[in-house]
Amino acid sequence: MGFIKSIQRFDVNFDVKLSTYAVPYMIGEIKRHIRDDGPVKVSRSIKELSIKIKELQKEYFYKKGEEISINQIAKELKIAKEDVVLAMESTNTIESIENSTYTNQKDGNSISLLETLSNHQDEEELITNKLVVKQLIENLEERDREIILLRFYKEKTQAQVAKILGITQVQVSRIERKILGNMRNKLIWDTGT
Repeated sequence: MGFIKSIQRFDVNFDVKLSTYAVPYMIGEIKRHIRDDGPVKVSRSIKELSIKIKELQKEYFYKKGEEISINQIAKELKIAKEDVVLAMESTNTIESIENSTYTNQKDGNSISLLETLSNHQDEEELITNKLVVKQLIENLEERDREIILLRFYKEKTQAQVAKILGITQVQVSRIERKILGNMRNKLIWDTGT
């Protein structure tokens, strides 16, 4: 919307490029949207339900001196427990994964949530492996490359590959075994393991 508005308001007499005018305009439009609507848009009905729940929680705590349960809220308002949870969570502030979650007392360095997330895989090794496999496939003869691509990237069965290439399934099996053996040997020879 910011880009469209900047185009509509752009005047060539400004003696600047459109991008020079549009970029700050778009940033301002994004900031306005986040300020006015929040980072996540919550429907009016959920906001209203959240207000009712907060009022019920306050009233219950004032009368009984204890927290009201989700089941009790659902029963009182005659709604599903899931709706209660959704409404209650809709008012939680959104945390950036780049926000500091822990600060080391000794050196003052902080760790963000993003830094604590890990898929426990060595991404450098995964990338290297993919590049090596890609290079091995590129060095294959055309028919061999086609068999590997059909079998392992397009997930065709040996029978389907045989039909595409006009050979038997047994031939595909033998060729595939030979190709994989050669690729494995080349990989072992190149890495020295």
